[in-house]
Amino acid sequence: MSNEYRHVLVAVDLTKDSHKVLERAMQIADRNQARLSIMHTLEPLGFAYGGDIPMDLTSIQDQLDEHAKQRLAEIADPHVAKENQHVVVGMPDTEIHRFAEEQDVDLIVVGSHGRHGFALLLGSTSTGVLHGAKCDVLAVRVGKEGEAEE
Repeated sequence: MSNEYRHVLVAVDLTKDSHKVLERAMQIADRNQARLSIMHTLEPLGFAYGGDIPMDLTSIQDQLDEHAKQRLAEIADPHVAKENQHVVVGMPDTEIHRFAEEQDVDLIVVGSHGRHGFALLLGSTSTGVLHGAKCDVLAVRVGKEGEAEE
């Protein structure tokens, strides 16, 4: 695979570590004069509660979506153009793969907590992205012990 990237996707969880992951993605995008997209995936509320709640969760999901868009903009502005900031609803690894294929992404950048042991090498989302991606994936180590809060 070429060392030159044309479209870099950074997938973030909207925590304080998101800035570190975006920073690494920006460095790579700048070096390659690549397009930079950022996304966050919200898991549907129905998944979290197993569909056992006898009420319509649409308005709550809409509020979560709006909050995520605002938080993503706080992280991404002014580094990523508004049209390249995406909040989607679904399973994170599945939606990241779908987006990457549809948008011809050739590098996905995600955060990883680097837990101990092979099974915990990457977080569950990072592992899912790595194993199903059809392009390069960079896992940026975040949340190390002793690291100062921002």
